[in-house]
Order: sequence, then C-alpha cells, then structure tokens
Amino acid sequence: MTYRTSIQQMLDLSVQKLPGISTIDAYKLRTLKIQTIADLLHYYPRQHLTFKHTCINEVTADETVTIVGKLVSHQISSSRSKPNLTLQKWQILDKSGSIGCTQFYNHPYYQSHEWRTKQQTLYQPGAIAIVTGKVKVDSYTQNLVINNPTKIQVVELESAKAACSSIIPVYPLSKGITNEVVRHCTQAAIGYAPYLEDPLPEGLRGQFELLELKEAIANIHYPTDQAILDAARRRLVFDEFFYLTLTMLKRRQAIRHRPSLPIVPTGQLIDQLMSILPFSLTKAQKKVANEILFDLSQSNPMNRLVQGDVGSGKTIIAVIAALSAIESGYQVALMAPTEVLAQQHYRSLADWLEQLNVSIALLTGSTSAKQRAQIHQDLETGQLSIIVGTHALFQEKVQFQQLGLAIIDEQHRFGVNARERLQQKGKSPHVLTMTATPIPRTLALTIHGDLDVSQIDELPPGRQSIQTKAITNRTRHKAYDLIRQEVARGRQAYIILPLIEESEKLDLKAAIEEHQRIQEQDFPEFQIGLLHGQMRSAEKQTAIAHFQTGITPILVSTTVVEVGVDCPNATVILIEHAERFGLSQLHQLRGRVGRSIYQSYCFLVSDSKSDNVKQRLRVMEQSQDGFYLAEMDLRLRGPGQILGTQQSGLPELAIADLTKDEDLLEIAYQAAQWVLKKDPTLTCWSALQQELSRRHKFFDLEPTVVLN
Repeated sequence: MTYRTSIQQMLDLSVQKLPGISTIDAYKLRTLKIQTIADLLHYYPRQHLTFKHTCINEVTADETVTIVGKLVSHQISSSRSKPNLTLQKWQILDKSGSIGCTQFYNHPYYQSHEWRTKQQTLYQPGAIAIVTGKVKVDSYTQNLVINNPTKIQVVELESAKAACSSIIPVYPLSKGITNEVVRHCTQAAIGYAPYLEDPLPEGLRGQFELLELKEAIANIHYPTDQAILDAARRRLVFDEFFYLTLTMLKRRQAIRHRPSLPIVPTGQLIDQLMSILPFSLTKAQKKVANEILFDLSQSNPMNRLVQGDVGSGKTIIAVIAALSAIESGYQVALMAPTEVLAQQHYRSLADWLEQLNVSIALLTGSTSAKQRAQIHQDLETGQLSIIVGTHALFQEKVQFQQLGLAIIDEQHRFGVNARERLQQKGKSPHVLTMTATPIPRTLALTIHGDLDVSQIDELPPGRQSIQTKAITNRTRHKAYDLIRQEVARGRQAYIILPLIEESEKLDLKAAIEEHQRIQEQDFPEFQIGLLHGQMRSAEKQTAIAHFQTGITPILVSTTVVEVGVDCPNATVILIEHAERFGLSQLHQLRGRVGRSIYQSYCFLVSDSKSDNVKQRLRVMEQSQDGFYLAEMDLRLRGPGQILGTQQSGLPELAIADLTKDEDLLEIAYQAAQWVLKKDPTLTCWSALQQELSRRHKFFDLEPTVVLN
C-alpha cells in the first residue's frame, strides 16, 4: 500500500472514528451530507463572526459579545411541558458581574444518562469558560442573559488570555443540528488537515500566490486573525472556480476533438433569403452570422451560444445557419422549450423557407399521430429538411437521415443535457444555442465555459425605447387610461399575471377569476382574451390569433407569453405583482411590446415596501439594456434565484460567491487555461486529475444518453 493510499484511506474513515464524536452526532452530520473525515474538513463555514472580549457589566441587549469568566454553576434539567426539551444552564462570573446562559435542546438524546454525564464532567464549577452569543432580556426576570450561545468552551488560563479577540466559524445547518455540534466535530477533525495532499502544482500555487491546501483548510475553520482567514478563503474560492472552469474547458476540448463534416455552402439559398427579406441585417447580425459560417466550415463541430437582447433578431441568424446546412445536404433541428415558442418559430421560418422551396415541419406534444408518423418517415428518408419542435424531438422514433445542425432556443430553460441529447440524433452535428436572456460574464464562464459566445448587441433601426413606470394599485388607473387610449388608436395591450400558487390548479383558478374580474369591472367595453399554460394547444393558438388580429384588443395572460408571442401591434404591457419576477424575466416580458415603430409602454405594478424590490423596479425604469439588467439581477438576487440547478448545470458552490468573487473567477479561468496548455491530458498531474474527477463526476465529457 502506498503512502498516498493510506492517507486517503484515513481521510475516508467515518466521522465516528474521531474522538468525542457520538453516534447521534454522526447521524446529525449525515443530514448535512457529511460522512467521512474528509467531508468534515471540506464543510466550510458560511461566515465568521469576529468578537472582542467584553466585561459582563458592559454588555447590552441585542449585542453579540464574547465574555471570559469563571463557571459558577452548571445545571441540566428537563422541561415539564415539553417532554423532548432539555435545558442546559451556566452561570458565568467575571470581576465586573455575572450573567446566565441557557442552551435549549429538542431531542430525546439529550435526556440520556451518557450525554448528561459527559456534560457534567466537561463543565466543572470553578473552570474558566469562554462564551460567545447574543445578549437578550429575560422575559420573566428582566435580567440580561445569553440564550443558545454560539460558543461555550472550557479553556486553560493561557487560552483564556488569547481569547480576548476571537473569530468564530458559523456553519450551514439543517433542522436538529446546532452550530456548536458542527464546531465540536470540526475541532476533532482539524488535526487531520496536515495530511491533506495538495492537488495543485506548486508552480501554479506560487504563480497565483495561493496558500497550501492544508493551511487553507485549517484556517477556514479556525483562523487566528482576519488576514489568514482572507488568504484561506481566497485559496478555497479559487479551487471551486478552478475545477469548475477546468471541467468546462476540458468539455470544450473534448467536443473540438470530435470529428464533424464541414458545412461549406455555395451561398445561393442565403442570397435568395436576403432578396425576400423586408429588412437589412444590422452590423451586429452580420458579424455573428459570419462567426457561425466560419465555425460551420471547420472539421470539428461548432458549439456556439448566441446572446441577443429581446428583439435583436436572433431568428434570422438561425435561419442563415440552417440554410447553410441544408444547402450542403444536411438536415436541421430547431428545439424550443415551449409549444408556444416552437409554433412561433415554425410560422416565422415557414414564411421564408416555403418561398425558397425548403421543406419544414412542426413536431410537438400536440401533433396528431398521423402527422407524427409522416414526419418520422420524412425525417428518416431525408424528405424533410428542417424540423421545429419541443422536447418531442428527443423521442426515440425521431431519426434523421443526416442531422448536420441542431439549434436550441432559450437553452437555459432545458435540462443540462439538452444539447447532448439532441446531438445524439446525428454524428457530431454542429450545435447553435440561442438566448434572449443575457447571461452575466461570471455565469457564462461557469455555465457556458464549454461554448464559444457571440453577442448581438444592436437592435434593428426604428425601434423606440419602451417607457417603463413602476406604479401601485392606487395609481393603476393611469395605466388603464393609457390602455384605453392605445386600444382606441387600434393598438393592443397585455396584462400579465404572476404565478399565484405553487399548485397549477389553484394558479389556473386564480387566472380565470382574474380574467373575469378584469372583463367585468375594469374593461367591460372591450373583449378580453385569456391565455395560460393549462390550455390545450388549439385553444392557445386561437387565443393568440384573436389577439394578433385584434378580435381581443387586451390579452390577460400568465408568463406563457414570455417567449414566443409576437404581436407588433401591441404597445402596452402591465405586469401585476412585479416584485415576484427577476429583472431578466421582467425584461423578457417587457419585450412583448416595442416590436414596431410605435411608442410602447410597460407598467410594473407593486405595493411592496421592500427596499430591494423598489431598487429593482427603479433599475427597470432606468435601463433597457438586457446585459446590464442581467448583471444587476445577479448582484441583487444571486445566481440561485436566477438559475435552477437542473437548468443551469452549475454545481452548488460551497464557499465561492459569483456576485463578489468575479476577480478570482477570472484568475481561476486563466489558471485552468494555463494548465491545459501545459498538459491537455493532465497526465503529469495525477493528483489534480483525481481531484477534478472527484469534484465533478456529474460532468460527463463524452455523454451517453439513454432516451426515455
């Protein structure tokens, strides 16, 4: 057995092998996904509290303090009214006075003789103790007390002197486990930190001035001062970003090494398309189109993301890419996350492609069995050039003669393996993903680090900025007056309802009731349409068609219209309970208007008193730059609320913060590029390779997909 193997086996031991860790402690740690000593060492505090020693007679209510004094008394008792509740009480005395401390435990274990005996032995009257916690006023005695202290520890005299200034780790917790328990366990494990092997090459650590791993781990838990804590956190944040970006770069590397047939069209179909378009491409559109055409001409598969603000013209870019593939003898698949968006794409593409004699079909969950069978046959024989669809394209019966290009719109709405699943339908087809939800650079490096990114940062000429105003229910009559004026001019308006309940049935009921109220009380003079996600496909299409043709000048809708409903004649959108949406989603919804030369308006209705909400709505009023709004959304709400784990593929970050650690992300990205340049296979750094595999097992560089 090698030394490295024996060390690893030691770190892989159960936490119960640590001294002082009881069976109940080990059970509680499992709820935090901690089973081994290594798990415990890598379970980082979510914050650190810094305290200076305070004399007891100087403490005040609602202040968090650290006191050092003599343990006068220690008692453990059970609550008469709550059988599982155990109270542990201490009285602490210093030269200035005394204060009582109480810890509350709500579990039968704390009534066991074993635990009580251990506590009585630990806290002997006369010992010196350090207590950290928040001071409260006791509701019965009106005395100042410390309930559920963050830390209470018996120490030697010398340690008490050193504790005049202390940094206390605070860990992420789950129900039934206290910070004191986790601290007790990490203290037992910290002696194993020196055995941790550092996977990062010494040269890399030196180049980026990083602590050794064992130092970083020891000092992230129990730092001696703020400087060493900052250095420890810097190293561990770097690690999270480094291994994540290295994974994404290796993915990009693996994709680029797959063979793919180059697409080199004559350009005849594209020229014909340009001749029938009622508009000219913007400079930004031409730039992005040329980047895509260059990628398609290469012998390895394109893997490019096109970001474009709402209304920037991504669809025509997708058509240019599709025609290039079709002219070269390949088939194209365009996948959208919703049936509404897929149908919108189909209608837009069909208008152009039918004039060019290019065959196109739509495949969704609502496609009839007869149509579906014909589409399957035409795809397999090559009679069908382009298929537009939803998740239905994943079905096993969907087989292409030769899929050359897969286009995925609003890719962040799919699961993390959407690209791979569609790619499996061909032999390393080129992949183009598109989004109208701009992604901040920090998220792009982590989520889409395996993609080349293009941006359409220019809107078509003639578009006017949308006048955006945050209003309250008290002032909504002004918005209603404007809606009436616009409808009188022959324009149309949206009224958007948020998700009201978690239950779709309750949400549906609320949408129907609100539509009826608006029809009867607010706009009885107009015919009001209704659109929601639970409608059948034909009903949705009828509702959209009636709105687009003006039969219903006002459409009450849930967020199903966020993407896929194109009505250039609509000039007003009113969004109810705007506080329930993020900035990027509000911007997407706002993009349903302003799609013509007419002046358009957006009203954000909210009665929220939250300063954060008010700040977000002010940002919406002041900016129409989707990229800026995405950055602000990240800063104000954080990545967790912007992207779900399933959608983004972003692993949970234990210590790094994408909103605060952007500089470290850039450094880690550079380091990952440096490593792959030095050794693309990582064979000379086996420890690094093993750590990469350990951290990101769910990232499969050569994915194999089992279709349901």
